[in-house]
Amino acid sequence: MAIKNLLSVDALNISFFKNKVEKEIIKNISYKILKNEIVAVVGESGSGKSISSLALMGLLPKQISKITSGSILFEDKDLVHLSQKEFQAIRGKEIAMIFQEPMSSLNPSMRCGQQVEEILKQHFKLSNSEIKDEILNLFEKVKLPNPSRIYKAYPHEISGGQKQRVMIAMAIACKPKLLIADEPTTALDVTVQKEILELLKDLQTETKMSVLFISHDLSLVSELADRVIVMYQGKIVEQGTTKTIFNAPEHNYTKALIAARPSTDFRLKQLPTISDFMKDSLNTAVISDADRKMNHKKLYTQQPLLEIIDVKKTYLSKTGWFSKDLTFNAVDGVSFKVYPGETIGLVGESGCGKSTLGNAILQLDKATSGKILYKGRDLSNLSRTEMQTLRKDIQIIFQDPFASLNPRLTVGNAILEPMKVHNIGTFTSDRKEKVIDILKKVGLDASAFDRYPHEFSGGQRQRVGIARTIALEPQLIVCDESVSALDISVQAQVLNLLNNLKSQFGFTYIFISHDLAVVKYMADQLLVMNKGKIEEIGDADQIYAAPKKAYTKKLIHAIPKGL
Repeated sequence: MAIKNLLSVDALNISFFKNKVEKEIIKNISYKILKNEIVAVVGESGSGKSISSLALMGLLPKQISKITSGSILFEDKDLVHLSQKEFQAIRGKEIAMIFQEPMSSLNPSMRCGQQVEEILKQHFKLSNSEIKDEILNLFEKVKLPNPSRIYKAYPHEISGGQKQRVMIAMAIACKPKLLIADEPTTALDVTVQKEILELLKDLQTETKMSVLFISHDLSLVSELADRVIVMYQGKIVEQGTTKTIFNAPEHNYTKALIAARPSTDFRLKQLPTISDFMKDSLNTAVISDADRKMNHKKLYTQQPLLEIIDVKKTYLSKTGWFSKDLTFNAVDGVSFKVYPGETIGLVGESGCGKSTLGNAILQLDKATSGKILYKGRDLSNLSRTEMQTLRKDIQIIFQDPFASLNPRLTVGNAILEPMKVHNIGTFTSDRKEKVIDILKKVGLDASAFDRYPHEFSGGQRQRVGIARTIALEPQLIVCDESVSALDISVQAQVLNLLNNLKSQFGFTYIFISHDLAVVKYMADQLLVMNKGKIEEIGDADQIYAAPKKAYTKKLIHAIPKGL
C-alpha cells in the first residue's frame, strides 16, 4: 500500500530537566507532511518550533531532554525509538536541515567545498573527482556565483547570502526526502531573503522533496508554504492551508502574528502586540496624512540638528608587497540634514554603507573627508575632551544587545556606569531611583536592576539597551538594525516603545535597517543607500508610493506582502 504521508507526528510530548525538575516544553502536538509539500511552522521564540524539529533529526540534547510520549513516523519508521547509529543513516540523507545562522553552522577553518564533501563521503562511495564535480553542480544549482572560487573559499570570504546558499547545497547534497529549514532567512537583507525563498521553491519543485519551513514571520511563509502550523507556548493552536490561515485566522495568536508586522498601506499609531489581541485591547487609531503633514510642517521650519555634508569614508585594501593599495569608498559623497524630533530612515542592503555612515556620525570611525555638523559644530574638529562631553548627546542602540552588555555587570550597574561618567544625578541613591524609573518606562520592573543580561529574553535585552541609551538624556539616537533580530511581535513592542519615548523625550532618531516595511513605518524622511551613495531621498510615504530608482523598486518589491 502506498504511503501517503511522508511524516506523521502524533501526540508528541517533549520534556526538559533542570535540577531534577521536569518541565514539559512540547505539549501533545500532532501534524502531517505529505510528499512533495511545503509546510511552515510559525511562532515566536520559545513557542517550541525549533525543539520539535530537532526531535525529527534525533538532535535533542540527551542529558537534559527526552520524548515522554507520542510517535514520529517517517515513512514506515518510528523515529522516536531509533538508535544513534540508525539515525546517522537517515540524517543528512533522508532528512536534512538548514540552520538559522550559517556563520556558526559552517566550520570557519574548512573551505566551503570540503564541508559539502564530508556529507557526500559519509553517504556515498564516490571518487574524489566525482565528489568535486557533484559539489560544483550543487553550487551551480543553488545559484552561487563563480562556484570554483567558492569551492576553495573559507566562510568568512563570502557574503551572508552566499553562506546560506552553501548551507542549502550541503542540505540537498544527498537528495533528501524531507528538508527542514529553520529560520534560514532571519538575518538576511530583504532582497537576499527573497532570492533564498525563490531558490528553495525552485529546488522543491525540481526535486519533489517535502520542506518543513520554520519562521516567526507569517507574511514571509505566505509566499512559500502550502500549509501553515501555528505554535504558541509549546502547543499547536491552529493549522490549515496558507490561504485559510491568512484570510480567516481563528486563534487570536495567529491574528496577532499577522497584524504585528507594520502595514505598508497605512500607519497605525500603535502596532498591535500579542497581549493586545489576547486581552482584546486593540488600538486601531491611524496617523492620517493631514496629521503627518502638520507634524512635518513643524519639523522642517527648525534649524537642523545634524548636517552631513559630502561625507566620504575610504578604506585601503592591501593587494600585495609591491602592488599599489586599492581604495574602496564605503561612503561616497553623502549629504543630508536631520531635524530635531525627526526620524530619518536609512535603508539599503548589507554593504551599502549605512552602518559605516552611522559610525562616522558617532565618531566611532571618522570620515575620510566632508563635514558632520552637530548644532553647527564640526564634530571632526572637536578635541577629545569636547567629544567626550558631547558623547552623551549622541547615542546608539546596537543590533545585538547581548554583545553590547557586559555579562559580569548587573543591568542596573550597566546603566549606572555611563551616568556616573557623565555626571548625571548627584548621589548613587538618586541615580538608582532614576534607573528604576527608566527600567519601568521601557516596560521592565524594578527587579531587573539586580539581574544579569543572560537572565533576559532577546526582546527584554533590547529594552535594557534602550534604557541604557536614554539614561544619558541624549538628543540624537542612532538605531543600528536595533529590531532586525527580534520576533515580529517583540519587534512591534520595541517599535512602539521607541515611538512613545520619542514623544515623551523629544528624541531624534537615525533609524538604520535593511527592512523597508519597518523603516517606512518609523520614518519621516527615507534615505536609500546603494554602494556608498544616496540612491534616493525624500518623504518615506512618497518614496514608497512612487519610487524613482530601480534599486528602490527592487527593495520594495522584495518586501513579503502576505496574501
